[in-house]
Amino acid sequence: PLLPFAIRGAIWYQGESNADRAVQYQTLFKVMIRDWRRAWGQGDFSFLFVQLANYMSRPAEPVDTNWARLREAQTMALALPNTGMAVTIDIGESGDIHPRNKQDVGLRLAYNALNAVYGQRDVTPCGPLYRRAEREGSAMRIFFDVADGGLVAQGGQLKGFSIAGADRKFVWATARIEGESVVVSSPAVPAPEAVRYAWADDPEATLYNAAGLPASPFRTDSW
Repeated sequence: PLLPFAIRGAIWYQGESNADRAVQYQTLFKVMIRDWRRAWGQGDFSFLFVQLANYMSRPAEPVDTNWARLREAQTMALALPNTGMAVTIDIGESGDIHPRNKQDVGLRLAYNALNAVYGQRDVTPCGPLYRRAEREGSAMRIFFDVADGGLVAQGGQLKGFSIAGADRKFVWATARIEGESVVVSSPAVPAPEAVRYAWADDPEATLYNAAGLPASPFRTDSW
């Protein structure tokens, strides 16, 4: 029913009910965005969305969860033009699937819009986004986009990183910031193959950029 009207852009906040179908969502979400743009016939209008917030219990050991994979599927939509994502991995509530803090959600969406839609390039649009990883001896170095002004460990310590070797058994890792990269290692994994960050339903996530925006959860593997 909205199709007769002009549109400037869209904001999308959904994904919880699709968490058990994360692989499907990788395709479904991008198809929906393309279809909206096709239906309106106004080109690739801005499409901003909210990544799933932290929710449920915090794991004692590294885990692989549906919510982590759904966040990854959402992040993949950034490959489409004129898209932006608000990361909310730090402002959810363990016991409430509908967290009350919507003000920061709106602010983070606005940063995306101000930068990309309204051309205010001095506004940092989002937190750090995983770019690539390189193995350095017994450690892995992680590089990021949108590390504006450098990376920051909120509270002074990086948490939420895990690392694994060829056996694919992840253990908690130590991590340190070096410029606009993070070096991750563990004595239990002398030959690392993969790193994951904030890969859980309700992870510890303390990596930010200097603009005070949180890094998106990520993994370097495709296991």
